This record gives sequence, structure tokens and C-alpha cells, in this order.
Amino acid sequence: MSVRDSAIAMLTSWRAPDPAQDALREAVLAFVHARRDSCRRECAPGHVTASALVLDDSGGQALLTLHPRVGRWVQLGGHCDDDDADIVAAALREATEESGVSGLRIHPELAAIHVHPVTCSLGVPTRHLDLQFVARAPAGAQIAVSAESVDLRWWPVDALPDGTDPALAYLVRRASSGLV
Repeated sequence: MSVRDSAIAMLTSWRAPDPAQDALREAVLAFVHARRDSCRRECAPGHVTASALVLDDSGGQALLTLHPRVGRWVQLGGHCDDDDADIVAAALREATEESGVSGLRIHPELAAIHVHPVTCSLGVPTRHLDLQFVARAPAGAQIAVSAESVDLRWWPVDALPDGTDPALAYLVRRASSGLV
């Protein structure tokens, strides 16, 4: 199954947790249906990305990256690749690459959707239509800052960094309360 087909299937079957998330689900689903290239970074009007909030084995800490373009602490994730088996595999690949942690276990159910403007590798303003998942790190996981990050750090789920985006706070609340 292609990343696009899996995104369509996931968005079609997902029961959004609230009306705002359902409105995003419908908008992203319509965009993906309308654009065959919707999951490719070359799609200038916007493109689907995949991210994962990585929790430690206890669920009490979230692994966040200080993103060089955004300048804020965010969950791990990024662009889908043509060879990703599906959207969940894309999120797991991104989380593994950006954390250096092997053995991440990703929950295959969509946790949230976030749409945000960004100037990414295209070099022009676009939008990321981010499908967000939750993953767990194995006990004793050792992290490694990748070239895609300024810093990488564990944060208590109840003490996120100052200036945390409301969408990230929402994702952390859903993940840490066991809603996904």
C-alpha cells in the first residue's frame, strides 16, 4: 500500500476525538484525494508529513527536538519517502532517524492532526499536513542528536518547555493520558 493510500484509509476510518480534529481530518482527506502528489515534499501547495511523539518506557517523559527551522521544541517527524510502506512506517522511520533510538514501538492509530505553515526543503512557503502518532522508547533508550536537530531532550509530560505550541501540548495530553 502506498503512503497516500494508507493516509486515505487512515483518515477515512479515524474517529476524531473532537470537532476541531474532525474538521482537520475532513480537510486533509479532501486535499489528499485531490492531489496524487499530496504525500510528496515536492507538492508546493502543501504535503502530508508524518510525526511521532516519543514517550519513554514509563510514559512520563516526551522526547522533543529543537527544530532548526521552526526554532521551537517539537515532536519528531518529517517528510514521507516514496519507499515508506505506509504512513505509520513514515512516522516510525522519522522518529528513529531523528532520535537515534532503535526499537521504538509505534501505536498504529492516529493520535492527532496538525496543519501548519512552514518553509521547508522546497525553499518556499508551504503547509505541512501532519499526521501524528505516538511511539514508546524501550527502557534505557539512548538518544543521539541528528543533523536535523539543534538539540534533543526528554521533557516531563507535565512540564513542557516554555512556549510550547498548543498543538504539541494537545498531542502530549492525549498521549500521556492514554487516549491513544
